[in-house]
Amino acid sequence: MMATFVAALSRLVTGPAVVWHCDPHATGQRIYFANHSSHLDFVVLWASLPAAQRRAVRPVAGRDYWERNAVRRYFARAIFKAVLVERHDRATGEVPDRAAAARQAIDHMAREMGSTHSLIVFPEGTRSANGEVGPFKSGLYHLAAARPDAELVPVHLHNLNRVLPRGESLPVPMLSRVTFGAPLAPAAGEPKETFLTRARAAVLALKEDA
Repeated sequence: MMATFVAALSRLVTGPAVVWHCDPHATGQRIYFANHSSHLDFVVLWASLPAAQRRAVRPVAGRDYWERNAVRRYFARAIFKAVLVERHDRATGEVPDRAAAARQAIDHMAREMGSTHSLIVFPEGTRSANGEVGPFKSGLYHLAAARPDAELVPVHLHNLNRVLPRGESLPVPMLSRVTFGAPLAPAAGEPKETFLTRARAAVLALKEDA
């Protein structure tokens, strides 16, 4: 019931118009990948899914942010059932070896999907300061390679950087838009950079569509 309440509240505050270019009720596993400009991004994307699908979709988020206090920890674990990844060493707070940390994060995400769950990921790796879609990091490519059974669905989130601007803690009620694209078809032997360029272009095309 709490998850239903949180989903309804986020839709009330952000008023998202939801557009689907794929089957919203598909039951197969998916990797939803979207642009990132606000802490509300994964909440609104998650809340925009049909209730039956939402129960099996887990956002990927940084452990350092979502375990910073008891309230965030409760929401991450009990409501969103987030897949939390390490971005800093817990003891020192320093950034670990990036390559090793990235490999561990991808392995963790692929395992956490199991045989039933889908994921929400943000390939830019960090929030955009101006709302523009930045270059995609290689994580999406490696995750897609680790879980070729999952559909890759691009998503564009519009206006959430204005609903909750960077550095603000309270959202401003304002209309937004969530556009789900058609699944990204795999291409055999596609080089990493070509794949990432194509994936980013799929998200940008949804922005133009909006």
